[in-house]
Amino acid sequence: MAELDEQVRQDECEGSQVAATPSSATKALSPRKAAILDHANDFADARAGWRDKAAFFHSEDECYLRFLIPPGSRVLEIGCGLGDTLASLAPSYGVGIDFSEKQIKIARSRHPELTFILGDAEDPATLAAATGPFDVILVLDTIGSLDDCQQFIEQLHPLCTRETRLVIGYFSHLWYPLLKAAEALGLRMPQPEQNVLSPADLRSLAHLADFDPVKSEQRVLSPLRLYGFGRFANRFLSVLPGLRALALRHYLVSRSLRCVSDDVRSATVVIPARNERGNIEPAVRRIAAFCNDVEIIFVEGHSQDGTYEEIERVRAAFPDHDIKLMRQPGKGKADAVFTAFDAARGDVLMILDADLTMPPEQLPKFFEALRSGKGEFINGSRLVYPMDEGAMRFLNLIANKTFSYLFSWLLNQRYTDTLCGTKVLRRSDYVRLKAGKAYFGDFDPFGDFDLIFGASKLNLKSIDLPIRYAARSYGETQISRFRHGWMLLKMVVFAFFKIKAI
Repeated sequence: MAELDEQVRQDECEGSQVAATPSSATKALSPRKAAILDHANDFADARAGWRDKAAFFHSEDECYLRFLIPPGSRVLEIGCGLGDTLASLAPSYGVGIDFSEKQIKIARSRHPELTFILGDAEDPATLAAATGPFDVILVLDTIGSLDDCQQFIEQLHPLCTRETRLVIGYFSHLWYPLLKAAEALGLRMPQPEQNVLSPADLRSLAHLADFDPVKSEQRVLSPLRLYGFGRFANRFLSVLPGLRALALRHYLVSRSLRCVSDDVRSATVVIPARNERGNIEPAVRRIAAFCNDVEIIFVEGHSQDGTYEEIERVRAAFPDHDIKLMRQPGKGKADAVFTAFDAARGDVLMILDADLTMPPEQLPKFFEALRSGKGEFINGSRLVYPMDEGAMRFLNLIANKTFSYLFSWLLNQRYTDTLCGTKVLRRSDYVRLKAGKAYFGDFDPFGDFDLIFGASKLNLKSIDLPIRYAARSYGETQISRFRHGWMLLKMVVFAFFKIKAI
């Protein structure tokens, strides 16, 4: 039975779908869905006019979608209407599905560069007509018209790979009276009755359908421009704790658990080392053979205590280990880490600080968390277990806890410790992260936030892995609590404008 389940999972996620058209033997629409279809056809010709009337709301909606979905992605939009939102995302391959023949005809005329499929999205024959896999599957508001949301989401697995993200956008029913009033006043296109789905409901439905919620966001306090105040409110106020619960729009990003892959076979442990001569040999001795192929890359940072020579000695003393030595070209931990990442050959990239305050014996847990698919970006956390006396000064501890709350809010994923040196991700995800690095620019001397922000932008599933933080036994810390604390405050402001206030 296990072998059969695994074969089904592989068949669903193998990523090669044959182009097709919906079968003539499609599933009959329920009376409710038939009424929604009649409504869509009745308003098809007028839909573009109604969209122009709500142009500000749609521009706000698409602004956030463009943040979630990078241009050049393979995008499938289910319930595409006239195809305008899909076109705004600038996909390299864009496919829209809608069950209104009139709307599909208009969409093909407005956006001939896109592909449109006529059919009911709850019918497997319609989904089979889409040539997957896709980088993103987008469902905006259509989730409110479905008869069985869980079954619909479950049918999306064959269109996914490990990297595919399902993005669902829906409206808050706190706004239902206002939206109905807008319809009565002719300010909004009339809508049929919709499913009542809160953000918690969407997360639950995704979970039941074997989709793992990655993050969720609530935005848009004002669907109207209001002479510029609407943009200000949506950008700066709608994302604030408390106020966000009043937002009109909520979004959920999920990944397919049936397409989680355990295909990683090798790992590279990157150890930035500056004035860490006494920790080099203990690091090598304490790194376990947690997979069949472990590469260790020391990146030496212009030390004054003979660290480079010590690494050369240790490499010669352990010929059975794959140890490489590099001298970083620039300054700072970020320069060291990314220089080594670019040269690494492992399927999995791991950072181990040379001070060994994160015990190397914990690395197998990081590897297993990623290999098993529980997470795609594994972040060490020093602030869960009690730590050795003297391992972290009191003010540093308070600052780290404060910043963990701030970054959890900024990134819409839980982070209990942003500055633990050990972070783990796939090399293939690092390549994608590096390709999109221009969005953030060169802002981070540590490297931690390059990786954290980049993982958030890629919508990777982040997992905090608690470790027991040890006091260093050799050398001195290279962290300045006030200088680097000020840099962390600047990181918060930077992240707010790059990730939250968009």
